[in-house]
Amino acid sequence: MSNVFEGYERQYCELSANLAKKCTAAGALNGEQKKQKVSEIKTGIDEAEALIRKMDLEARSLQPNIKGVLLAKLREYKSDLNNLKTEIKKIVSGNLNPSARDELLESGMADAMTASADQRTRLMVSTERLNKTSDRVKDSRRTMLETEELGVSILQDLHSQRQSLLHAHNTLHGVDDNIGKSKKILSNMSRRMNKNKWIIGGIVLILVVAIIVILYFKLK
Repeated sequence: MSNVFEGYERQYCELSANLAKKCTAAGALNGEQKKQKVSEIKTGIDEAEALIRKMDLEARSLQPNIKGVLLAKLREYKSDLNNLKTEIKKIVSGNLNPSARDELLESGMADAMTASADQRTRLMVSTERLNKTSDRVKDSRRTMLETEELGVSILQDLHSQRQSLLHAHNTLHGVDDNIGKSKKILSNMSRRMNKNKWIIGGIVLILVVAIIVILYFKLK
């Protein structure tokens, strides 16, 4: 709900009720007093039209679900203002006889009271409806923020799990490298052991040959 629109609306309702009273009073006046009162009413109607234009601009700048409600209220206010314009035209025409003037005076007072009561009632109902709409919008926004926070939390958890998987992958890769290095070391050790075996075997063979040669010459 727009606080700006509510401000314009309160000003318009007060101005409309005041104009209705002035129309009633102008119907009972004559001469310069009547002209002065009519001039005040016309000025007030211009102010009311300006307020309606401001409310229209403000309503059209809001969200669609709120805009529709406010534009419906504006149509009622425009109809109310047109009734005031029609009333002032009747007063300006000056073709009313005394009995018709008295009838207009009584009718105008009744209409003014009824219009004021109706406007207050519409204002209260519309304000309550807008408050409910505003509450629903706030609830939707809160739900959206909670959903957004949950989504961020899930993304953070996924990122943490991804980091853990990458760390585990790097650890396994390191283990594979160590296993490969161990295989190479064991292979080298095996080759050295085989080499040493051949060397020892060769030394033993040379010693045996040497012993045989020594024994041969001694026995000869």
